Amino acid sequence: MRAFIAIDLPESVRAALSGAQESFRGISPDARWTRPEVIHLTLKFLGAISDAQVSEVTAALAEAGGFEPFPVDVTGFGFFPNSKRPRVFWAGVTAPHALAELAARIESQMEKLGFAPEGRPYSPHLTLARFKEPHAQPELLAAVSRVSNPSFGNFEVSEFFVFESKLSPHGAQYRKVMRFPTSKQ
Repeated sequence: MRAFIAIDLPESVRAALSGAQESFRGISPDARWTRPEVIHLTLKFLGAISDAQVSEVTAALAEAGGFEPFPVDVTGFGFFPNSKRPRVFWAGVTAPHALAELAARIESQMEKLGFAPEGRPYSPHLTLARFKEPHAQPELLAAVSRVSNPSFGNFEVSEFFVFESKLSPHGAQYRKVMRFPTSKQ
């Protein structure tokens, strides 16, 4: 199965992100907009893994121990790799160092299992849209710059999940395989 490790979002944040997407949808017709119900905060993408690896992954994450809950604010917009030739349009995530520490612990545990380490520093974000061909999006960039202090809500992270991702003609479908709560639960 295709799998990844991520933090799920509360419905209030999803609704706010959906509203932002709607406001930009007609501006960039070549954007492939992420369905709001599948937006998540990725901690580690695993790719295709076997049933045996699913067991190894869940055991390694359980062994890594819990974590203390921490707050996350969803605010701002950005582009990867940059606004001149974007491949991804995203909403920003502001969190204490606890988020980066959690991602690093997960990265370390997965590396022990043979998963390749991420080649770049962890950069938390929520993907709103992707562009098949990276080229300037001046209308979208102008529209984004007109939104002052965009905020989409906040929430407390108290769990993360291993998700299964099934690709279909209608987009990816996600299923939670295993839950990992904070050490307080």
